[in-house]
Amino acid sequence: MCFIGLCSLSLNITINIMFQLYSKGSNRCARFLETWKRIADFLEGTATIGMVEVGEVQMATSFAERKPTGQFFFRNGLPSLVALPSGCQTSDCLMRFEGDLSVDAVTDWFATSVIGLPRILYYSKESLVQNFMAKSGPHKVKVIFFSKTGERAAPFVRQAAKHYWAHASFGFVLWREEDFSFWWNSFEIESAPAVVFVKDPGLRPVVFHGSLNNSVLLDLMENNNQHELPQLRSVTSRKLGCDARGYSQAGNHVTSWYCVIVAGRLSPELNKMRETLRRVQELQSGGGDLSIDKEQSSSMVMALKSKRLTFAWLDGEAQEKYCSFYLQSETSYDTCGPRRDVTDEPKLFLVRYKRNETEADIEAEKTQKNKWNALLNEDVDPASQLVARYNGSSEIPEIIKWISQTISDGDTRDLPFYRTKTPDLVPEDSEPMWSRGAQSVLSKSIGVKHSFRRIISRISDHVGDPRIGPMLLLGALMSFGTIWLSRSQQKPHTQPGQQNESAEEIGVSSFPPPTHLNKSTFREPLVGNNDNTGFDPFHGF
Repeated sequence: MCFIGLCSLSLNITINIMFQLYSKGSNRCARFLETWKRIADFLEGTATIGMVEVGEVQMATSFAERKPTGQFFFRNGLPSLVALPSGCQTSDCLMRFEGDLSVDAVTDWFATSVIGLPRILYYSKESLVQNFMAKSGPHKVKVIFFSKTGERAAPFVRQAAKHYWAHASFGFVLWREEDFSFWWNSFEIESAPAVVFVKDPGLRPVVFHGSLNNSVLLDLMENNNQHELPQLRSVTSRKLGCDARGYSQAGNHVTSWYCVIVAGRLSPELNKMRETLRRVQELQSGGGDLSIDKEQSSSMVMALKSKRLTFAWLDGEAQEKYCSFYLQSETSYDTCGPRRDVTDEPKLFLVRYKRNETEADIEAEKTQKNKWNALLNEDVDPASQLVARYNGSSEIPEIIKWISQTISDGDTRDLPFYRTKTPDLVPEDSEPMWSRGAQSVLSKSIGVKHSFRRIISRISDHVGDPRIGPMLLLGALMSFGTIWLSRSQQKPHTQPGQQNESAEEIGVSSFPPPTHLNKSTFREPLVGNNDNTGFDPFHGF
């Protein structure tokens, strides 16, 4: 019987899988069943869950460990949890859970070690603004979860944090009844569990009360992962259509489209201008209550309905080159680049993008004939750009009138087709630690730990092998026997004559035997004469 379509360890896993090996007759497995159901609920949307009974011998032995004697066993008994990460192709990537069989321990192990999901931290009411909302950046939506229990974030929440990391930041808050007034005044939170989406400055937060599952959270994230007035960024320019490479929300069949952008450094002045442009944008959904002549806004309304008009805001400090490219004037330093003065001046401008299909066909034909034209065309964007700057008041009717008139001129007048190379938008975020590059580092570190634990386990298995004792005893006896045999061998006795003969054979001259000393060998000193030929030791006494 195959489990989830797998019949052997020649695997090619494309999803994350975790299953439980259990025994029907085990009381421990029966007690763990309720915990396993809760684990399955927590892992909904992030893993495929299954169970294998040890009676399924083929599957059970495939995922069991093997002793040096060849016997199959489960190191920590039953139930045993085994995970197969996505992309697993051999048995070397099998991961076994060796901790406490609790809901929190199992889900955290699977989410962190197997999938590599980011952790979501808890914040207090004192640290929420300083450590979370301020550090996550103004370009991201703040997603705050309120929990009564203080338990760890569910894996499907961490999966959403990984998927939407470029657009949203996630944080948790422990709900306390004594903090009710603070959270009500801040986000209109009545109770927990709840989740709040904090978007544009001055905009009322979006609040959802009640428990979450994977499908509900994904629906909320799809509807609230962007600001109401979207930011023009490297990851959003193509989707918004504010891109000279020929991308438009209306499709490739549209020849001209428009993008209204308010640019400036992060400041109260920029927030006020963003709020004004956001109110103008409400006309797209028909929710605005603006008293304005319909004839003056007809061109803008038609462009909105046909998706040829997009509204966005630009961080002039972070996107200095991009901002200065469109606002080439003596006062552009008030809007673009680092702050040079106390006050900032956000600016509103409109960009008309247009593609010339006839010229594009001619250029494509030339490219096929001449390779040099292809190299020259790489230096310019395919769509032409014309910029109109707004110099009027911040009154909404005046802005709408200017936008509508500019769009009308762009659609009716014969304006020059001018193409150039637009500076690239700078990414706001560096790669996170759990991104693909960091994930490979994480996988390597986990692989090293996994290999080290496997080596330790194998050493432990060999130490417990009943054959190791007799083998060590046999080795010790052989070693001692070799030592005793080498020491018991006697060295051959050599005679003096044989020693001389052997010395002559190797060319060494032997010395004559020493002369025996007798009494006449030394002279006695002369005693009694006065000459200096002798020495009298008793002279003078």
